[in-house]
Amino acid sequence: MSLLQADQQTILDNNLNHTLFSWSKQKGISPLLIEKAKGVYLHTYDGKKIIDFSSGLMNVNIGHGHQRVTRAVVDQMEKVSYVTPACATEVRGELGKKLAEICPGDLNKAFFTVCGATAIENAIKLARLYTGRHKILTRYRSYHGSTMGAMSAGGDPRKHKVDVHQGTNFVHFEIPYEYRSSGKNWEKECEEQLERIIAYEGHDNIAAIMMEGESGSSGCLKLPPGYWKKLREICDKYGILLIADEVMSGFGRTGKWFGVDNYEVVPDLMAMAKGLTSGYLPLGCLMVSDKIAAKFDEETLALGLTYSAHATACAAALEVIKIYEDENLLENARDMGRYIESEIKKLKEKHPSIGDFRNTGLLGCLELVKNRNTREPMAPFNAKPEEMEVINKVAAKIKELGMYTFVRWGYIFVAPPLCINKEEIDEGLAIISEALKIADASTV
Repeated sequence: MSLLQADQQTILDNNLNHTLFSWSKQKGISPLLIEKAKGVYLHTYDGKKIIDFSSGLMNVNIGHGHQRVTRAVVDQMEKVSYVTPACATEVRGELGKKLAEICPGDLNKAFFTVCGATAIENAIKLARLYTGRHKILTRYRSYHGSTMGAMSAGGDPRKHKVDVHQGTNFVHFEIPYEYRSSGKNWEKECEEQLERIIAYEGHDNIAAIMMEGESGSSGCLKLPPGYWKKLREICDKYGILLIADEVMSGFGRTGKWFGVDNYEVVPDLMAMAKGLTSGYLPLGCLMVSDKIAAKFDEETLALGLTYSAHATACAAALEVIKIYEDENLLENARDMGRYIESEIKKLKEKHPSIGDFRNTGLLGCLELVKNRNTREPMAPFNAKPEEMEVINKVAAKIKELGMYTFVRWGYIFVAPPLCINKEEIDEGLAIISEALKIADASTV
């Protein structure tokens, strides 16, 4: 064993013996051992080059290793790394002002948090403080974070293991997705169902309706046309706040600054993280409308976090936003998204296992099926380990061929960094195409 191999083993052993890995059994895992990353590629210690087709966890939007962020962080740390949230700093104000410029409507006040989950937690708190109501409506097949309140709000089965501890007064509703909808009037059915649930729960008990700006890890599920505007109308009618969870769909991921921008809707509160700093440092934010913020001009805002408005993280975010603008990454996300859609149409002709592809900008996923006619999924919703045999083999092949991407149930996600070009897309789709041969063998 060479010294280099010995060093690699030490690094791996330290990770496996002294740290815990998210959402995994701790025995038998084989994490990638990453030495460095640049652009859309990860580089392992043994010299392998891996294309990142899910931008980490759909957060490294500007791509890896952008040294403008490094310089901005160093410059800020040479001035002040951290002061308490009770203090004002230049970078805090500049970032708040910049966010007000790019956010829709009157979302002009920023409450900075540590991550997406803490942005969601504070959105829930603020909605209840402002309205004096207690119920929060969210959809099944959604994910809002893994803190207890955020997980209670989400409709993802990962919460089932901690259901006994979940928060109260969260009400979920279903929105069937078009690919698996049996009715011709599914759009109307979705709207009528929501109206019924509001009536059942009592509209004067409902503080907010919270929705992802664009569906992410639940399968990039599409809403019925006009659904966001209908939500806005319903909320205005009953005095309910509309919260947009833009943690994943924000900052160019869908080809617009925010997912809701695709639907020309202005929410009352908007949670963000991930692409805010592109993952270079942890930071979240809750954008608040002028109307809601005004309530606390003479009333104490009972929200707070030790690391709120962390100066170094704010510097990273401000530079990342400049990079989106300077490098035309929103436009590139739209262009490359259209290119991916055209190329996957070709893949569907080759691979009978591709049932559907849903995408907005560079937030998309393939849904694999055993039979296109019946649409029987290759792996069911909340699949058990024994139901994941084929998909696990597909995922293993993708990894073997040099790609990192998010694979869940019967979904393969296609959400590369916004700086990706056509040649890199071709490289990634060729890997997925090769791996899909395994799934094709299980189709009928």
